[in-house]
Amino acid sequence: MRNYVGAIAAVCLAACGEPGGTDVSSAPGALELTREADGAASGAWGQGEARVRFASRRVESGVYRIEVRQNGMSLTGLVDAEQGVSSLDGFAEDNGQDTQMLDGDRELLAGLYAALGAELPAGSALAPELKYLRRAVGLWAEHPPAVELQRTVMGEQGRGYTMLCGYAKCNGKFTGSCGTTFNWYSYAKHDCQHGGFDLAANQQIAQLGDHATCDGDELYMSGGKWVCGEPDHQSRPKVQGNCFGRCGPGCGGDTQYTVDATNHDGCVRNGHALTSAYCNDQFTAASDDELYAPDCY
Repeated sequence: MRNYVGAIAAVCLAACGEPGGTDVSSAPGALELTREADGAASGAWGQGEARVRFASRRVESGVYRIEVRQNGMSLTGLVDAEQGVSSLDGFAEDNGQDTQMLDGDRELLAGLYAALGAELPAGSALAPELKYLRRAVGLWAEHPPAVELQRTVMGEQGRGYTMLCGYAKCNGKFTGSCGTTFNWYSYAKHDCQHGGFDLAANQQIAQLGDHATCDGDELYMSGGKWVCGEPDHQSRPKVQGNCFGRCGPGCGGDTQYTVDATNHDGCVRNGHALTSAYCNDQFTAASDDELYAPDCY
């Protein structure tokens, strides 16, 4: 979902001001979003007493600067959409030192991503400033604590990311002509303490898209029946659940289905958590998918 230099200018860390420069007065839980005539966007969103402020603007042709501030942390990104190169960073606001993404940070960012998705639903035409803002927020919302926030991401179709739109037919749902027809992708896979990348215990046969769930969890086939929950390193179980194979936290507002995003899902939904170190390599592999892969619908 589920981030070289040389083509873009370096991000200036010392000069980060208040994104957007606007007074935030929206009620907690409400999204404040200001869009300028030139495409620039800024705003804020709150969850309880926590607040996150954001801004996105074009700094030159095809290059966008993104700033997100929350919990005493500044997150910055310089996204070169034409070259498929991004420079990302995160640091503590009080001293400019390196920091890491913790559970509370991810929760707040995931809430902002969902709010942006509700305001700017899938399929809507977005200015690139909003498109890359939402995608960067989605990427940070899944960022594991052990992966450095300062990094470069490169994306190139066929090398950096491989699309799986054909496995998410009918807008990824059992609707219309799709009915209840399954369209399996083999395999969602990862490597971990249970063995290598290609062992059956580390693979799932996934139904991509937004499908059946049970109490917010997924379903897997066991003994010829659908069972609620996440299989823990079983031998190639068939699985389905909301947003499987889709970049970003939750169902969000983007609809990219890729090999790397599916493998990341197949790691965090197969006996591991989002923060598991065993899934770090899948996360980094899927980072360019999150930022650059096109929407499937």
